[in-house]
Amino acid sequence: MAKRLLSLSVVFLLVIATLLGCASSNESANSSSNGEEDRSKGEAKKEKNGGVVNVYTSRAYETDQELYKLFEKQTGIKVNVVEGKGDELMERLKIEGEATEADVFITADAGNLYVAKESGLLQPIESETIFNNIPDKYRDDENYWFGITKRARVIVYAKDRVNPSDLSTYEALTDDKWKGKIVVRSSENMYNISLLSSFIEVMGEEKATEWAQGIVNNMARDPQGNDRDQAKAVVAGEADLAIMNTYYIGLMLNSNDPEEVKVGKSVGIFFPNQETTGTHINVSAAAVTKYAKNVENAIKFIEFLTSEQAQGKFAAVNYEYPVNPNVEPSELLKSWGEFKEQDIDLTVLGKNQQQAIRIFNQVGWK
Repeated sequence: MAKRLLSLSVVFLLVIATLLGCASSNESANSSSNGEEDRSKGEAKKEKNGGVVNVYTSRAYETDQELYKLFEKQTGIKVNVVEGKGDELMERLKIEGEATEADVFITADAGNLYVAKESGLLQPIESETIFNNIPDKYRDDENYWFGITKRARVIVYAKDRVNPSDLSTYEALTDDKWKGKIVVRSSENMYNISLLSSFIEVMGEEKATEWAQGIVNNMARDPQGNDRDQAKAVVAGEADLAIMNTYYIGLMLNSNDPEEVKVGKSVGIFFPNQETTGTHINVSAAAVTKYAKNVENAIKFIEFLTSEQAQGKFAAVNYEYPVNPNVEPSELLKSWGEFKEQDIDLTVLGKNQQQAIRIFNQVGWK
């Protein structure tokens, strides 16, 4: 009897084990099926939304944010943005390497883009849309970066103390009559490095050195502050002239700060070298990063930024000159007049950087 009971118990346990095994198998199968279903839904949702594009940018303008939202609305591609200074973002790209999530790098100054390219942080792209939107002179000669806006580095003068007819060229700023009357940013500023790099190209190194020395001799104070601070110094009477970028005047004239508006109205803009080599211009530009995970979306994003729609927004709200020839400057920019640009390949702004830095150090431009 005991033996029979033992046999029945063994059979009962085997049945229970079999049932549990089947339940486990069904649960595993359902789990696997649900997982695949969730993944499929996720992929479908991503495809429906157009995916993402991750942007590292040194441009912290409301205009840019508005354009990113417009791009999202038109394409369904989500734009994720990381803001920072250009050199810091380049260092981050170096550290992250292949693991970076960045697809697009945007920064001001062709000199910075040259450094990014030479550091192996970018990749060339092919897009007939971009090629049609942006003239050769505003993009890298190997298609590593593309200008999205341009700005001129001009002479800004005090309207109440300077007659613009007394102004002519960058070189004339070294004349003794301007001694103690010029303010300008530090030699470490990329805008000034690129300005001098352009002079090395059009004047030669010797003349460029003479120019830098002449500016140092005529400075009203040691270099300090940003471009807006130079205009403020002129209006405050610390100097009569400043070297700065045009769009800062546009931003000041339309600022919410009454003092900045007052400064903007008190200074005039003069485009130098109209009878000779032309006024220095530079760009903000966009590039696809070397290890971009969303290259197709990155290209679509840059195509959008170079489109007539986006270029018009840059010009109207941020007071930068469009690089797309089909887009006219804003009314404010038109009021400053047309001007002749330097006729140089912008890549030389990067190639001549080290020479420019040596010259600045040599002449004592702080």
